[in-house]
Amino acid sequence: MKIKQILFIVLGCLCLALGTVGVFLPVLPTTPFYLLTVFFFANSSQRLHDWFVGTKLYKKHLESFVQKKGMLTKTKISIILSVTLLMGFGFFMMARKGVWIPCVLLAVVWAAHLIYFLFGVKTIHPQEEDHV
Repeated sequence: MKIKQILFIVLGCLCLALGTVGVFLPVLPTTPFYLLTVFFFANSSQRLHDWFVGTKLYKKHLESFVQKKGMLTKTKISIILSVTLLMGFGFFMMARKGVWIPCVLLAVVWAAHLIYFLFGVKTIHPQEEDHV
């Protein structure tokens, strides 16, 4: 087994663990970690990739994004909400200390996330969710 392959398996497992924790803790965004899991498993082990694609976690959080190039309304809301809460907390803590340059950078990153998820990712509406 090549070093790159081993590294990708380890990174895939780490992303899988973080994404799964994100299912229960709104602070960690589940979908990006699962996207990374798919990427790392697909580039390291076909067996791990096939296993992950067959799990309920994948089907619930990523299948619609991968197949329809969009996300369910509920998934987009949970991502936007968790990113807003996490970045808002960081912004608040830095603003309390008067650290303004990182606050501006964080605000720009937050705005970029909003723009991407609101306008860059197709929303699959409730009537379409039944067919996913």
